[in-house]
Amino acid sequence: MIINNKFFFTLYDLAHRSIFFDKLVIFFSDIFPYIVIVLAGIFLLFHHEVLKSKNPFKVLVQKWKEIILVFFSGVFAWCVAQVIKLLIHTQRPFLVLPNVSSLVPENGFSFPSGHATFYMALAFAIFLSHKKAGYVFISFAFLIGIARIIAGVHFPVDILGGFILGILTAYFVDFLYQKLNKQKTA
Repeated sequence: MIINNKFFFTLYDLAHRSIFFDKLVIFFSDIFPYIVIVLAGIFLLFHHEVLKSKNPFKVLVQKWKEIILVFFSGVFAWCVAQVIKLLIHTQRPFLVLPNVSSLVPENGFSFPSGHATFYMALAFAIFLSHKKAGYVFISFAFLIGIARIIAGVHFPVDILGGFILGILTAYFVDFLYQKLNKQKTA
């Protein structure tokens, strides 16, 4: 817990010093995540040349499985995170630490971070099929996670727990998908 708090304050102490930096943190913790979803969708569409084909609907139908798998991994991981939050009941930093005020409004429990879980699951699901793009989306997940700590809404352990849960969930969903695919072809 001491290391968790030290790392939290190392990052949180960057906040509330500059209006520009605070707005940047707010952008990366609250707005950028939506951009990442759009970028993931665009990547999956353009990577498969759905929009470039003569019959985009036909190509989309052929490639829908990967698109669904990526987004299902994120949503499923987020749902699992919500269940864990209800079981563990970890309070947010701004509720338990004196002199900590969040840059973004947040409620509910903090462990594991739903943002970290969803975006790491999305990133890792992309990574399993497209290594280079996966690294980019994993870096986006790290950026979102760090911003959520600086914003004062999560402890580092919340983000780390979310990252681990996201990776494990994406891997599990991919494993089940591969197993079902092998059974269909057998």
